[in-house]
Amino acid sequence: MIRYSLTCDSAHEFEGWFSKSEDFDRQKESGFLTCPVCQSTSISKLLMAPSVSTARQKEATRTLVMDAMQQEAMAKMREAIATIKASAEDVGTRFPEEARKIHYGEADARGIIGQAAPEEALALIEEGIEIAPLPVLPEDVN
Repeated sequence: MIRYSLTCDSAHEFEGWFSKSEDFDRQKESGFLTCPVCQSTSISKLLMAPSVSTARQKEATRTLVMDAMQQEAMAKMREAIATIKASAEDVGTRFPEEARKIHYGEADARGIIGQAAPEEALALIEEGIEIAPLPVLPEDVN
């Protein structure tokens, strides 16, 4: 994520978070980006000092942000995900096809994991096929 300090033509300052730099430009051009104070669509970036972080700094920040309860919850979530992955067959991009075969009795019932585009996942749900996404944890994001 990229954080920009932003300002509107009325000099209201605020922050914006974008997945990539092109997202700022696209949102600004489409008029989607507005000042939270006055709703102006005339937004520009303020000068910011770059923030370069190392792996140690990221880990230190993560440790400070998460209290013991959050760390325990994350550990349990990691354990649950590992259990699911260990007991399921990874069918990759064939997930929608395999899920249908299992649902309609064309393949043996078994746990599977894999990838599906959002529209494919929605189609499976609409067909009555029970699926659930595995959460992506912070350390899984590059």
